[in-house]
Amino acid sequence: MKLFVGLGNPGSKYAQNRHNIGFMVVDRIAQDHGFSPWRRKFQGQICEGRLGTEKIALLKPETFMNLSGQSVGEAMRFYKLEPQDITVFHDELDLIPGKCRVKQGGGHAGHNGLRSLHQHITPEYNRVRLGIGHPGHKELVARYVLHDFAKADGDWLDDLLRGISDGVDELARGDTGRFMNAVALRTAPPRSSTSKKPEQKKIEVDMPKQPETLSPLQRLAAKFK
Repeated sequence: MKLFVGLGNPGSKYAQNRHNIGFMVVDRIAQDHGFSPWRRKFQGQICEGRLGTEKIALLKPETFMNLSGQSVGEAMRFYKLEPQDITVFHDELDLIPGKCRVKQGGGHAGHNGLRSLHQHITPEYNRVRLGIGHPGHKELVARYVLHDFAKADGDWLDDLLRGISDGVDELARGDTGRFMNAVALRTAPPRSSTSKKPEQKKIEVDMPKQPETLSPLQRLAAKFK
């Protein structure tokens, strides 16, 4: 059993906030991979299913972001898991929008949801960091993360969610390289190699042909005529 956690705030008011991208990810996984219906438990919502051969529980804490660790800690103890069995999907200000990075352990970088997790389950859990960009000034961060994604964000956000869903089986079995490849195929697809390059014109310089019967001295003299 492994536990995948999406971080966010509960309620329709926050549903499309940048801070709720973690909720969006686990919702997409549940939808695409045939998980059970969501039910209330562990101060949050949880559902279960399989990704490849791995049994997975998906959790959305409903304690609000700052107390997420309470919900995750309850679930961890119920399923008898170690922090290394837990993967947390969360928004990341230090990555440009649409970028995704996988990390194990480390600091919380001021993220209040991660700060709470550190307090309740130690820092040794796995994270999938989901880039939302930075507003540019520290005093704008709170308003920025609690604001809805802009319409212009729709395309990259959908590509990111699709890519994570495509590769989540690999993430569940611990192959982060294949997982990241699946995400990249959606978010940064390779350019088509089928388009033909324009043909380069061959520049030829015509030199007058000289009869083979001329001597070298005669051919040299002919060039100056």
